Amino acid sequence: MNAEVGFPQNTNFTTSDGLKLEAEFHLPANIKAIAVLSHPHPLYGGEMRNNVIQSLFESLPESSIGTLRYNFRGAGLSEGIHGQGELERLDAEAAFTYAASLADSIPIISVGYSFGADVSLSTDHSNLSGWVGVAAPLALLKPQQMPAGHDQRPTLLLVPEHDQYRSPDEATTISHPWVSTSVSIIDGGDHFLMGRSTPVSEATTAFVKNIIDA
Repeated sequence: MNAEVGFPQNTNFTTSDGLKLEAEFHLPANIKAIAVLSHPHPLYGGEMRNNVIQSLFESLPESSIGTLRYNFRGAGLSEGIHGQGELERLDAEAAFTYAASLADSIPIISVGYSFGADVSLSTDHSNLSGWVGVAAPLALLKPQQMPAGHDQRPTLLLVPEHDQYRSPDEATTISHPWVSTSVSIIDGGDHFLMGRSTPVSEATTAFVKNIIDA
């Protein structure tokens, strides 16, 4: 564990279509990777301080994994209006680019939850070393069109046991044709993962450490 995790810092970055997005990063002293965290659906109360995103943001730096979280367009203090998932891919791309500016030559991992998982799984970037989709509905794009599923870089789907929107069996069936993809079930959790943030953080940490050590 890394005792020198520093303090979170507020920041912002600009998308390719000119919107300034609210963000915050948390970088440990001996940073070995950065996880870019994408939050749930903003039209249903999702924002970058969601309980699952908050847990990831705080816990990953303790394992030398920096975190960058941001608000999609129209959420929090971010400019713009909701883009139906399609324009949010520009937000994710900008976040991946900004993450690369925070530290040189370390893995960048896309970690999205719910709507944010679908956006991140649907967004490729040359900076990325892998994807984690937490409770991904797998519905923003047709699953066969999601870049994360058809790339040799690793993808992890974390599926709550009692997810109301995409069951473990459905997620396993949908992702069966995907390459370099594994599915892990979060026991006892439903889509909102109340009280189950720790298993999500632990599984994400283990996934990122495998990339670091590869």
